[in-house]
Amino acid sequence: QVQPVESGGGLVQPGGSLRLSCAASGGGFDLVAMGWYRQAPGKQREFVAIITDEGTTDYSDSAKGRFTISRGYAKTTMYLQMHSLKPEDTAVYYCYAQSKETFYWGQGTQVTVSS
Repeated sequence: QVQPVESGGGLVQPGGSLRLSCAASGGGFDLVAMGWYRQAPGKQREFVAIITDEGTTDYSDSAKGRFTISRGYAKTTMYLQMHSLKPEDTAVYYCYAQSKETFYWGQGTQVTVSS
């Protein structure tokens, strides 16, 4: 069973930066992609970024130009570098790992952007 675990959330001031990490443990799997979604209070979960096993990336419009998704050498670790953070980026950020059969979700990490 794949288990993604997020880390790196916290409180940051507007305009600041934060780096989220995700490590997918469990073994015996072949991931085709990893990515991030987020969910703000009272809103639906929304896509943020994805990186495929080939290294192809894609971002939501709100993340483009400010966020960068990358992988570690093992390809079961993933990072989301966030710059120029805004109060509207406040949300719980969820990591997911996608195999050919299903998605595996982490428990989420809180990001709060506030002065």
